[in-house]
Amino acid sequence: MVICADFPVIYSTLSAIALVERVLPLYGLVDIERCELWHRGLSDIYLVQSSDELRVLRVSHHHWRSRVDIDFEIEFLNFLAEHQMPVAAPIATSQGDFVVEVGAPEGTRYATLFPFAPGEIGLGGWTVEQSTKLGQVVAKIHQISADFSCEHPRQPLDLTYLLDESLSYILPFLGDRPNDGQFLETTAENIRKKLANFSTEKPFWTVCWGDAHSGNVHFTKDQQITMFDFDQCGYGWRAFEIGKFFQAALTTGMRRNVREAFVAGYKSSTPFTEAEEYALQSLTQLAYIWSWRISLQHILLFNNSQLDRHYFLKRIERLRTLSTRDWQLF
Repeated sequence: MVICADFPVIYSTLSAIALVERVLPLYGLVDIERCELWHRGLSDIYLVQSSDELRVLRVSHHHWRSRVDIDFEIEFLNFLAEHQMPVAAPIATSQGDFVVEVGAPEGTRYATLFPFAPGEIGLGGWTVEQSTKLGQVVAKIHQISADFSCEHPRQPLDLTYLLDESLSYILPFLGDRPNDGQFLETTAENIRKKLANFSTEKPFWTVCWGDAHSGNVHFTKDQQITMFDFDQCGYGWRAFEIGKFFQAALTTGMRRNVREAFVAGYKSSTPFTEAEEYALQSLTQLAYIWSWRISLQHILLFNNSQLDRHYFLKRIERLRTLSTRDWQLF
């Protein structure tokens, strides 16, 4: 019998029992009633129920985030909490640390504990009032972020990262679809031209949430809001935040009046310039290409069987729709 010992691992599922025994006590949690893997996304999310509170333990994937990436996010969340922004800020260990290093088989992973955001995701989508409120809060975050500084470097949400690196992932899969590959490259070139002279100075360039969509916001019954999942935050154009919102909203079929309410809420305190209005469609396309790259990375790690003809056809057709004059009609 042949035995392949010490076989390399690219991803492992951490034992919930071991997390209860070895990680959660570092936070002073010893009365855990339940800990279970709740969701596998760009990180693994565990729900942690103790006698007094429900919490969320996020464990990064080894390939996805570095320690300095997470340190930036943690510092930004704490900054927002200090400025009374409604975010689910991280919980420190008994020693005052916000990140616990976990030696997984594939390499170091990072665990961070958060409170469970009160309320729930808006069932059936947001109301106009909820969307307006979120737009107002996002505008406020962009405003106060002008005073944020951090010693931990973080990849900016610029064209090199969002567009060029995304194309390097996607285009090799379109080798047998030359027309689609050419369309993607042409779209990318148009985006570059539209954003070539886009200002990277304050207030147009600030720290963005990077993932504004209905799955990352909870509303209570009295309409109190809590935002969470800042994993994709970073310095970027404030208008890109709106483009990212539109990308998610259009993909999930959010009603147009609800989408417009978000923008109206944002503009009520931070009016857009003419250049930002002009660039909004290109920024939405940019966000879509970036989200495609993230999806592709995830599938390559977990489920290559999804990469069939339908996957690429659906992605290209959606991008074609976002490239038309009537891109916001549906």
